[in-house]
Amino acid sequence: MTGQPIRVLVVEDDPVAADAHVMYVGRVPGFEPVGTAHTGAEARRILDRTPVDLLLLDLHLPDVHGLQLARSLRAAGHQADVIAVTSARDLAVVREGVSLGVVQYVLKPFTFATLRDRLVRYAEFRAAAGEASGQDEVDRALAALRAPRPAALPKGLSGPTLERVTVVLRDAGEGLTATGVAEAVGISRITARRYLEHLVDAGRAARRPRYGTVGRPELQYRWVTGQ
Repeated sequence: MTGQPIRVLVVEDDPVAADAHVMYVGRVPGFEPVGTAHTGAEARRILDRTPVDLLLLDLHLPDVHGLQLARSLRAAGHQADVIAVTSARDLAVVREGVSLGVVQYVLKPFTFATLRDRLVRYAEFRAAAGEASGQDEVDRALAALRAPRPAALPKGLSGPTLERVTVVLRDAGEGLTATGVAEAVGISRITARRYLEHLVDAGRAARRPRYGTVGRPELQYRWVTGQ
């Protein structure tokens, strides 16, 4: 990516999450984090004095809903694009965000790889310039913002359960056995191991023997940092 970096303001009320999002943005070539705001009011103050191209905007701020902030910024003439970050899954909120110019949604909890994909796609969309030669070129420009259709899961695995296993494993730090994951998620040990092996095959988890137990050592799984 060439030219000026895309300047990103992270708007997130959780300081730990904000620091992580700034770190993620800084790891994507062509993007530059220019600040962090923990409230809507702080975001407005930063935007009044700092050039910003893109907001990484948490929708649940302590003083204002993120979409209300986006609406007020548009009314005040701020033209920065918005990638919404939220744990809410209400599609009515998604539709409202589209009407306000939100270009992407990232659901919490998310990995670096997920945010990187959204940022790269946004950069491709932003780089499109000039006059389109026809409908196909317009469609290609808009398609850059769309995430790829997720690969089908192996037979017997479900998306919601995979998400729960992913969250439990990522939050475990040092790692968990299939038994530990099964107890945390509420599934059988055999089922937990199938999900864990799927994450290993996808490069999102690693396994190693857990010694110190009687008999055959049980495998321990850990989340791969940076995923």
